[in-house]
Amino acid sequence: MTNVQQLFSLGGQTALVTGGTRGIGQAMALALAEAGADILLVQRDTSNQSTKQQIEQLGRKAQIYTADLSSAQSVGELVPKVLQDGHKIHILLNCGGIQRRHPAHKFPTNDWEEVLQVNLNAVFTLCRDVGAHMLEQPASLALNRRGSIINVASLLSFQGGFTVPAYAASKGGVAQLTKALSNEWTSKGITVNAIAPGYIATEMNTALMEDKERAASILQRIPAGRWGNPEDFKGAIVYLASAASAYVSGEILTVDGGWMGR
Repeated sequence: MTNVQQLFSLGGQTALVTGGTRGIGQAMALALAEAGADILLVQRDTSNQSTKQQIEQLGRKAQIYTADLSSAQSVGELVPKVLQDGHKIHILLNCGGIQRRHPAHKFPTNDWEEVLQVNLNAVFTLCRDVGAHMLEQPASLALNRRGSIINVASLLSFQGGFTVPAYAASKGGVAQLTKALSNEWTSKGITVNAIAPGYIATEMNTALMEDKERAASILQRIPAGRWGNPEDFKGAIVYLASAASAYVSGEILTVDGGWMGR
């Protein structure tokens, strides 16, 4: 019988993380490191060293791999490069994402395509490539596991939003992709889950927070009485990355201060 500390430990594991330079992704990358994992950070360039340095201050290893999530070719080259360097990936966290806002009847095709590429196509490619790698590994993690894949969904996996049709479509896709992969891989020791953040005070929501009327109506509906912050995701990510959630798969864990219960 594994005790609770062991269930939540990520000691000896390596996580590949997109979107880790700021906001929710940074908080989750640091949480994985605090739980014992070494981190491979996928960034557009190496200019932002903040997350890497904070991980190293925790006594964990961190390495930056550059890739452009808006380029299918760049995303396709990423995992082979990581594996060629001799890394084994036990945890995949897909947190990289972008937002574009326009009224639906004026939504530009290039913005639609960019959002779908970054938020959905890149997620699929990394899930596929890391999943194939995990399937080749022995089930040597606690409770006969091979690994954990965690995607970042959204409240717009369930709701439609306003002026964000591409984002809503991409995040609906992430939720369904998560379930589809779970059906194939859970019996092989790979759990596939998603975290759906509610309204979080991060750079992506600056436009919403600056719209005083909209921000007030959002706040009024959140039972917790506040917008979320990146630290609210530390427990959720460690849970889904670890053996603590070994019998949880295909789940969209909503971290929203109670919004979806209203």
